[in-house]
Amino acid sequence: MNIITPTADGSNTLYNETIGEHYHSKHGALQESKHVFIDAGLKFASTNLTEISILEVGFGTGLNFILSFEYCAANSLNLNYTSIEAFPLTTDLIEQTGYAAYVPETIWGDFISNYPEALKTPQKLTSLCTLEIPHTTLAEYQSEQKFDLIYYDAFSVQHQPEMWSDEIIAHACSFLKPGGTFVTYAITGKLKRAVKACGFTIEKLPGAPGKREMLRATKAEVGGLGLSM
Repeated sequence: MNIITPTADGSNTLYNETIGEHYHSKHGALQESKHVFIDAGLKFASTNLTEISILEVGFGTGLNFILSFEYCAANSLNLNYTSIEAFPLTTDLIEQTGYAAYVPETIWGDFISNYPEALKTPQKLTSLCTLEIPHTTLAEYQSEQKFDLIYYDAFSVQHQPEMWSDEIIAHACSFLKPGGTFVTYAITGKLKRAVKACGFTIEKLPGAPGKREMLRATKAEVGGLGLSM
């Protein structure tokens, strides 16, 4: 069961009783999503681009998506968004989060009206935005597509260790283009070693409230080497 829970910045999250963890930071769902995925991820990776493809691991409540949709719409950036989700939430539960208050009405309407079908096939929400939510696990996900940016937003290693193994991190990283960006709220020595082994340059950035640091990594161009920073 998932329970609506308020966080410190006034935005809501969900508490997953089966996993034993919240979908977002208790210190602020909205500010964490903006800090980690929009500011450190999307804004960084979309520099000089007119089109960006994002692979998200863990669609959850859709908060990262709607904020990305809003940013891309405001900046005339073509967004192709694919988000893996093994256990999709109902439309009704997503609406109960109150996230409609954080984006323009048109953004929310385009999202929520297309959400059920996006779980089945890619949906063209606007002329600049396509959403696809493969109903599968990351381990089972396969695609010929290569992405510019990965949002790695799985539950924490304490509650979902299988999502942070060297093998599954390498599998996720295999979907990135050379020069692509991997961003996540977490940072551990094991994670840094796993990403570096895939040929990435590692950056330690200030974390969202409640976390001292977070990880951003850039995949080496063809022939390049990953280096720690």
